[in-house]
Amino acid sequence: MTDPLPTTETEAAAELEALAAEIGRHNHLYHNDDAPEISDAAYDALMRRNAAIEAAFPQLVRADSPGRQVGAAPTGHLAKVAHARPMTSLDNAFADEEVAEFVDRIRRFLKLAPDEPVALTAEPKIDGLSCSLRYEDGVLIRALTRGDGQVGEDVTANVLTIGDIPRRLPGDTPAIFEVRGEVYMAKADFTALNARLAAEAAETGKEPRQFANPRNAAAGSLRQKDATVTAGRPLRFLAHGWGEASALPGDTQSSVVAALRAWGFPAADLFATAATVEDALTLYRRIEAARADLPFDIDGVVYKVDRLDWQQRLGIVGRAPRWGLAHKFPAERAQTSLLAIDIQVGRTGALTPVARLEPVTVGGVIVTNATLHNFDEIARLGVRPGDRVLVQRAGDVIPQIVENLTPEAAHPPYVFDCTCPACGSTADREESEVVYRCTGGLICPAQRVERLSHFVSRHAFDIAGLGQTLIEAFFHDGLVAAPADIFRLTEEQLAARKKDGRVWAGNLIAAIDAKRRVPLDRFLFALGIRHIGEVTARDLARRYVSARALGAMLRGAVHLHHATQPQIGEPERKFVLRRDRLLVARIDTAGIGPEVAHALIGFAAERHNRDAVYDLLRQVEPLDVVHEVRESEVSGKTVVFTGTLETMSRDEAKAQAEALGAHVSGSVSKKTDLVIYGAAAGSKLKKATDLGVRAIDEAAWGEIVRAAE
Repeated sequence: MTDPLPTTETEAAAELEALAAEIGRHNHLYHNDDAPEISDAAYDALMRRNAAIEAAFPQLVRADSPGRQVGAAPTGHLAKVAHARPMTSLDNAFADEEVAEFVDRIRRFLKLAPDEPVALTAEPKIDGLSCSLRYEDGVLIRALTRGDGQVGEDVTANVLTIGDIPRRLPGDTPAIFEVRGEVYMAKADFTALNARLAAEAAETGKEPRQFANPRNAAAGSLRQKDATVTAGRPLRFLAHGWGEASALPGDTQSSVVAALRAWGFPAADLFATAATVEDALTLYRRIEAARADLPFDIDGVVYKVDRLDWQQRLGIVGRAPRWGLAHKFPAERAQTSLLAIDIQVGRTGALTPVARLEPVTVGGVIVTNATLHNFDEIARLGVRPGDRVLVQRAGDVIPQIVENLTPEAAHPPYVFDCTCPACGSTADREESEVVYRCTGGLICPAQRVERLSHFVSRHAFDIAGLGQTLIEAFFHDGLVAAPADIFRLTEEQLAARKKDGRVWAGNLIAAIDAKRRVPLDRFLFALGIRHIGEVTARDLARRYVSARALGAMLRGAVHLHHATQPQIGEPERKFVLRRDRLLVARIDTAGIGPEVAHALIGFAAERHNRDAVYDLLRQVEPLDVVHEVRESEVSGKTVVFTGTLETMSRDEAKAQAEALGAHVSGSVSKKTDLVIYGAAAGSKLKKATDLGVRAIDEAAWGEIVRAAE
């Protein structure tokens, strides 16, 4: 079931921001690192979600919208060169109806008569690395990868080692012509390459490097710094289009592809033309049926309008041409046995069940593991160790179980005991979530590096010179396993880590010692409790003033949590709501709702966490809050800062507001009294206007601050 779309601009803007970051990261992993983390289907789902939200909220479309991006900006050792004409991507279709709609859109755009034929070309969508070959006066002078569509990487020296690519074209070719296609590795060559690498590693005693799939092997081989390495890899090329051209050898897509063949370029054997949508879908099914027997991996069929004058009129919108479409195949599937269900603990404590499978080949890759997403998914599928299951490999990354083929009574049901397999702490989940999380954040081995890095970060203990790299090194060397261990480090332990390291070690120990006394809100934020951000930590610190008083409140709240029992006949949901109201009232702090209360009390209720905090308190002293509030026109009011402030940092602005007795919030609501905006203010300022909330610029805020001095 598809998640419902956001209902407010604030929710939509937040999700679009998160999607832009997530999709951008996956683009970089796929195009630059050749190391994708999610399947093609999962990536397509993210893109469809982004497009749906943008369609519902067109005023929120971001400048960095994934819908406007192609590939990823190139990085690394290869030279960067701008494309003469952008290398665009293609929109995707997943159903026959979407192909029919594609043709209908073309008819509407070109104002064609209902009976006007719209001929399409159809060809396999090869899973390779896009490449553009520039010929001038018939000579290959440059080869570029796609990159971000505007700028690619210069791989000319490497491309010259590929036998399928002519170095010189016949004399009757245009003066300038860019041939575009895919560099790929055939399935058989991929298998032989991995076997050769394994044999070479065995001879040298090194760990063998094995490529995950032919696409990664091709991408890694083409982007080598040393062209002699590329020459030793069995790369091939398949042409499917063109970029800049001083002239074209035809007036249709099919005639130009025929010319490319005549010039010596390989093109897909299954390339064909279709006069109608029905013919195109017939070609799609014919190519799908031949998929397993093709020498290269494909993941769909590409349709293009055959007439080039129509392509010219249709043009490009965003990152894709209106005249082209990629019709994706359903995910490949296979049957196998579920051997066990293991629980993986992420760096933030999220517990993810993983299926251990009897090895099976799916789409040319041997699959041994499959994601089960969450425990609700296990219940939905009804899977248990020993079951026969149907596995789907959508793309080339993590497979998933799509169906349980075993009768329900064949094996006992799987039961999750709600404990973290890494540390034994309680695993809990919030009412609105499907993910269980380990509550032993400070002591859980799977989370410790993440938690320790957060502990020393700028808005927490802010220990100068102690960043994530050192934290990871100290953890892996056994020097630091919990926050208190940081304050037990000695110069002798550190000095040996560097040549002439005595001065460095002394400076780091001095920086650590300087943080043995920290403000209470920083101490609380540093613990990394879920939902306890800087603002909430500051609210709690201001409300309870001292660590002693805060601890006493938490002990009482934990006792109340355990002591509260449902009343006779009371429905569970009503009981939970009643208990949450009691706990929120007990915490008695502005801005603390059931979600935050649940996380805070869950942390305090876990004995491992309490032991870690008590150990830390033997090393550091949280400072009591001293209220120094000046009377002002914003005393007791809720203010929000948005946009880029010119004369101060956001932290300084928050501190100013709190010193004037105001409460600083991160979001605008009906309860907001004042919004202070800087440059490039966006959705928060618009929402304030819609709600009739007073909004002032940075200069006016400065006048309020000066008036209170």
